[in-house]
This record gives sequence, structure tokens and C-alpha cells, in this order.
Amino acid sequence: MRGSLTAYVDVAQMVLYAFFLFFSGLIFYLRREDRREGYPLENEAAGRQKARGFLLIPTPKRFRLHTGEIIEAPRFDVDERPLKAEKVEPWPGAPLQPVGDPMLAELGPGAYALRADVPEKTHDGRDLIVPMRVATNFMVAKENPDPRGMRVFGADRALGGIVTDLWVDRGEATLRYYEVETGQNGASHRVLLPVNFCKVNFTGRSIAVEALLGQHFANVPMTRSSERVTKLEEEKIMAYYGAGTLYATPDRVEPLI
Repeated sequence: MRGSLTAYVDVAQMVLYAFFLFFSGLIFYLRREDRREGYPLENEAAGRQKARGFLLIPTPKRFRLHTGEIIEAPRFDVDERPLKAEKVEPWPGAPLQPVGDPMLAELGPGAYALRADVPEKTHDGRDLIVPMRVATNFMVAKENPDPRGMRVFGADRALGGIVTDLWVDRGEATLRYYEVETGQNGASHRVLLPVNFCKVNFTGRSIAVEALLGQHFANVPMTRSSERVTKLEEEKIMAYYGAGTLYATPDRVEPLI
């Protein structure tokens, strides 16, 4: 029929080509967007930043946080922390081996991100994670045993410390950390123990931590304040316990088979 588009054009094929074009564009857009954070921008072999180019790295986008602060992503900040490790082989991608104390090498399960060194806040501006001596509207239900006073043991069953307080999340109304007073080498100080690294024995009034040995509790990164913890401090604390899952004892580094 004269004037009929479908008599001269395969509409189904054109729709298919249009879909292919749209889908290819979508993949390209998403692959650019996922480079805003966490994408390696350093050339491992050369030891310098990769060329940014104009095609694959997106232009910075501004984000306004609830605090009013404005940040940009991607950021091209350089991590200037010294690498406390050496490569076991020279080629790119080869494993790294810690140098010095592996628990403090900030490597593998002990690595952490440089988050802001300020406390997380609730919607109304209060510190999110605080001890119960600050969050006085929290309490341990009378039907449950109170963990305060429980002994904390490492994987070697050596005493790491005594629980002195509980740190709660005001936003989620849940327990986040046990505050543990250590006493190794005659020096007493308090450190935080994440609840997800604990196995609590309410009958025996004890807490087992398989990630660390008893002696390691003395070196848990401390908080500057006794009543608040910053996001960076949380990163360091979690990283230390994470490092223990691999480096607490030499046999943990060995192959399973």
C-alpha cells in the first residue's frame, strides 16, 4: 500500500536495533557511574595514578549530605599511608605479605577506609553510638542477664578483659559494642569489642572472641573520647579484629589443605 511505512521497513528489526542501542548506552552509563567510588585509580606496576581520560571516568558530581556538607565524587585523593607490606612476587596482582606486626599492617582483612574522623549522627543531631552511661534511656531487660562484669577471653582462652559498659546504637536501638577494660602489662585502659566478633556464654558469664588472643586486646585501637566513637575509629577497630581472623596466630595464614 502506498504510504505504508511497514511495507518498506522491517519495524520489528528497527525496534530490536533501537533496543540494542539503548541497552549498550545503559551499560556504558552504568560502567562510568560505578567508577565514582572504589575504582582503582593507581597503576600498580608504575606506582602512579592512571591517566583519567575523558571517556570512562565520569565528571565529578556534587552531593549534599544531611549535615549540609557538600562532597564530590569521584575524588582523586591520594592515599598517602605507607604500605606496611611487600609483594611476594614482582608481577602486578601478586599477594602482599605484611611487614612487622601483621595485626597492625592494615592489610587484607585488617584494611580499612579513611572515613571522616567524626561521629555518626542521628536524625536529630545526637551521637549515634554511645555507651549506656550516656544513653540513659537504654537498659538491659530484667529478663536477660546483664553482660557488664563478664570476662572476655581470646582464642587461646587467656583473659582479655572485663566488660564495663555497653555501647548502643540510638538509631537502631541495638547493641553495637562491649566496652572492655584490659589489664595487660600493668596498664589498664578500655577498648571496644564489636558484638559480631563475640560468642556470649550467659551461663558461664563469659565472652569468647576467636578473632584475637588474650594479649591482643591491649592493642585494640582506642577512641579519643570515652563517650563517642568516630567513623574512622570504628573502621580501625573493626579492621583490627578482622586482621586477627587471619594473623592472630601463624597457623591461620597457612593453607587449609
